[in-house]
Amino acid sequence: MRWIIFIVIYVLLDIYSYQVFKTVSKYSWIYYIYLFLSLGVLANLLYQFNNGEGDGWAGARSYAVGFFLVFFVPKLIFFIFMFGEDIVRLFVGGGRKLANSGTDFNLPSRRKFISQIALGLAAIPFASMLYGMYKGRYDFRVLKYTLYFDDLPEAFDGYRISQISDVHSGSFDNPEKIKYGVDLLREQDSDVVFFTGDLVNDVASEMEDWKDLFSTVKARDGVFSILGNHDYGDYKNWGSAAAKRENLQALKNTHAEMGWNLMLNEHRFLEKNGERIALVGVENWGAGGFKKNGDLDKASEGLTAKDFKILLSHDPSHWDEKVRTDEKHFQLTLSGHTHGMQFGIEIPGWFQWSPVQYRYEHWGGIYEEMGRVLNVNRGFGFLAYPGRVGIWPEISVIELKKGPKPA
Repeated sequence: MRWIIFIVIYVLLDIYSYQVFKTVSKYSWIYYIYLFLSLGVLANLLYQFNNGEGDGWAGARSYAVGFFLVFFVPKLIFFIFMFGEDIVRLFVGGGRKLANSGTDFNLPSRRKFISQIALGLAAIPFASMLYGMYKGRYDFRVLKYTLYFDDLPEAFDGYRISQISDVHSGSFDNPEKIKYGVDLLREQDSDVVFFTGDLVNDVASEMEDWKDLFSTVKARDGVFSILGNHDYGDYKNWGSAAAKRENLQALKNTHAEMGWNLMLNEHRFLEKNGERIALVGVENWGAGGFKKNGDLDKASEGLTAKDFKILLSHDPSHWDEKVRTDEKHFQLTLSGHTHGMQFGIEIPGWFQWSPVQYRYEHWGGIYEEMGRVLNVNRGFGFLAYPGRVGIWPEISVIELKKGPKPA
């Protein structure tokens, strides 16, 4: 029934799309080509999700979603303009009928310039989302931040952190581009590297072709990692509970094989010149229906508010709900999870928008409240939609400085 409703809505939007092309051009073959492609995209989506082969978001299924969105978003723009114009036409036609009761009720003709505006605006997401699939998903960016803390131990003044998150290796299909991203991470030459969850989409074996490459990521004080919601295999249909447990253990082994220190509700100390900071790593904790395996109390047992702490927690809603008000005062939290929805507009220092902000209050970049700082990494990889538009794959580099933030 859900698929039937979905198809009806899609076809309804196509009817309005036809109105745009019909009004703008007298050549009907233009619309028929569009209709052929549009229905082909719909048929492929239905096939990929109903052929009984696989239950993930990678490969052909991911591209089916991508091309569907490429066509669907412009249709929404067409609908907004055409339906809005229909309401105006209805009122105008009704007004004429009331003014002259002897005439038949007729709707005014569609105005060409309205359809031209709709077509022009719809071309923007159409082209952008195609670009996002072709190039944007591997357009890695290094975002650098300098953070100031009065209680940072003197020995860690100038300490450099690199953070990546949400690798989603099951979506990768270009070894050369992934190597470029990993090399870019290595070039930052930070003191420590943190990975904040979602190494795979569903299955540990998705890392098999990539673990040698990611094993080359090194740092003077090590590479530390945590689990994200996708790492538990909750979004795959397993034959048995035992198979699911074995998959999770295999993924934990993968972290170890790559030389990454996986932290499971625990803490460790980074020491330098007789001083130290605490590194706290929790399992996934997410608001709503997400897994809540993260145990902040267990992970920070024995620590006090005076200890300088860096917390690794995959989902930023953990910071919203628990971390920022915790009496132990977690100075810096590093998260990921949102991907910035892989779609948005960002002008550094001026403007930041993504649809994901209507779900997550803190979704991309640096946030500070009550002396606590959160960085939400926008993700290294991608999921479902095989692209990125305006929200690029990110490597965060954070330099810690002792003292107050300069005015």
